[in-house]
Amino acid sequence: MQIKPKLNNIIQEAFKAINITPKTTQVSDATKPEFGDYQYNGAMALAKELKTNPREIASKLAEQLQKNSIFQKVEVAGPGFINLTLSNEFLAKNLPNTLNERAGVQEKENPIRVVVDYSSPNMAKQMHVGHLRSTIIGDTLANLFEFLGDEVIRQNHIGDWGTQFGMLIAYFEENQKDIDAKLSDLEEFYKAAKKRFDESEEFADKSREYVVKLQSGDEGCLKLWSAFIEKSLEHCQEVYDKLGVKLDNSCVKSESSYNDDLANIIADFEAKGIAKESQGAKCIFFENSKNPLIIQKADGGFLYATTDLAAIKYRVKELGAKRVCYVVDARQSEHFRQVFEAARKAGYADESILLEHIAFGMMLDISGRPFKTRDGGTVKLIDLIDEAVKRAKEVISRANDYSGEELEKIAKAVGIGSLKYADLSINRTSDYIFDWNKMLSLEGNTALYMQYAYARINSILKKAGGFEESEPILSDELEHRLALKILSLDDTLQKASKEAMPHYITSYLYELATLFMRFYENNPILKEGVPKNIKTSRLNLAKATANAIKTGLGILGIEVLDRI
Repeated sequence: MQIKPKLNNIIQEAFKAINITPKTTQVSDATKPEFGDYQYNGAMALAKELKTNPREIASKLAEQLQKNSIFQKVEVAGPGFINLTLSNEFLAKNLPNTLNERAGVQEKENPIRVVVDYSSPNMAKQMHVGHLRSTIIGDTLANLFEFLGDEVIRQNHIGDWGTQFGMLIAYFEENQKDIDAKLSDLEEFYKAAKKRFDESEEFADKSREYVVKLQSGDEGCLKLWSAFIEKSLEHCQEVYDKLGVKLDNSCVKSESSYNDDLANIIADFEAKGIAKESQGAKCIFFENSKNPLIIQKADGGFLYATTDLAAIKYRVKELGAKRVCYVVDARQSEHFRQVFEAARKAGYADESILLEHIAFGMMLDISGRPFKTRDGGTVKLIDLIDEAVKRAKEVISRANDYSGEELEKIAKAVGIGSLKYADLSINRTSDYIFDWNKMLSLEGNTALYMQYAYARINSILKKAGGFEESEPILSDELEHRLALKILSLDDTLQKASKEAMPHYITSYLYELATLFMRFYENNPILKEGVPKNIKTSRLNLAKATANAIKTGLGILGIEVLDRI
C-alpha cells in the first residue's frame, strides 16, 4: 500500500473540518525516530498566507487528526510542525498484505507506455566501461516502470551510421579473408583501421567515398556494413547476457533506421520556420542558448540531433509513448535540452509527453581519474564483468566450502550483483568512484550485504519450518519501525519511478536490512522459551522483510541467494 497518499488524504479531510483549504498537503518522513514516523510542515506556509499563527493552525489540525485510529500519536512541535506516529494496529493489520509475491505493491491504476532509451553502444567499437552506467541504470528503470504496471518499450539506439563506418568498410574490404578472426576483437579492428586511415591518404579518400556510397544505398557497401553490424551486435549480446539485462536484438532501433526520414525532418523544420540557414548549415536557434542546434551540415550531412528528432517523432507518433527516458551521461544535457525544445516546437511531442534526460556522472577510479586500463587504454566491459565474478569467487570461497557448481552460481550472482548495486547505490547524477574492495564488502550498503541478509532470513525461515501467516504482534519500537519500513516499499518505488532515481531503492533496502539485523539481535525468533504466538509474529516480520528485499533486488536486476 501507499502510506503517504493515504496520510495526505486524511490531512486534507482534517483541514476541511476546520474550514481551511490548502493548495496541497504533503507529509514527509520524520527526520529522527523521536519525531514519530512522519511529519507535516505545511502549517507555517498556510499561516503566512492566512496571516495567522502557525502553531494555532497546527494545533487545530492535530486535534482533528487524533480522532483517526490510524494514528497512535499526533503532536505539535516547534513553531507548527506536526509529528505523526502510526498505530501498531494499523501496521499489523496491513503487514500480511506484504507476504505475496509483489511484497504488497499494487500495480498502477492508470499505466502509460514508456520508452527507455539506454546502453546505445557504438557498433564501430567493442562495449567498454563507458556503457556500464547507461546499461545498468536504464535496465533498472525499465524494470521498475514495468513492475509498477507501465508498458515499457526498451530501445537500444545503437550507433551504426556515420563517417567512421566508411573507414571500417574500407578496411573490412582489404581484409575479407580473415575477417572473422579480426572481428573477434572489435577494439583492435577499429585501431587497425584508424591507423591505416591516419597513415594513408589514399585509404582515407577511399573511406570517405565509402561513406557516400553507404549512405546512398550501395549494395556492396551495405553488405559489408551489415556483416560488421551483425558481428558487433553478437559482442553486445554476450555482454548483455552476462550482465543479466533485458536487452536483445528486438530492442535494437539503430541510427540508420531513421535515415529515410531525415530529409523529411529538415523539410518540416524549414516549412514551419523553425530551422534557419547559417553559413550553409541548417540550424535551430534558442533564446536561452548561445549555441544553435545544427540539424544539417553545409555539405548536406545529418547529425545526431537530426536522428534524435526523428526518434522522438517515431516514439511519440508511432509507438504512442507518454514518457520517453534517455539514459545518457550528463555531458549531453545541453544537447537533449535543445532537442526536446525543438521537438516541442515542431509538434512532435506536446506538453503531455514527458521527455526526460536521465543524466548520470562519470565512472572514475579510486584516484578520481577516468576509469582506464593500466596502460591508459579503454577497459572492455566484458573483461570488467569477468573480473567481478572472479573477485567475487575469491571473496566467498574464503567464507565457506562450496561445490564447484555452487561456487560458480554464487560467484556470478554476487559479482554481477555487486557491479550493479555499487553503481545504483549512489545518486546517478554524481560521478561514480569504482572501488573493488568497497563493492565486494560484506559491510555497508553493498549487494553482498543485501544478499547475505536475505540468505540469513531464508535460513531462519527454513529452520522454523511452516508457520501461520498472520498479523504480527508489535510490542516494541524496533518491531514498529521494521513493520513501517516494510510497508514503505510501495511509497519508495513510486518516488524512485517518478524521479527516475534508483538509489532511493538501494537506500531503502539497506535501511530495511539494517533494521532487521537489529530486530533479530534484540528479538530472538527461534530461541528456546519464546512463546509460540511471539515466534509466529516475528517469523511473519522476517518473511515480510525477505519479500521486500527480494522484490527490491529483483527490480535492480540482482539475484537473491538462499545460501551464501
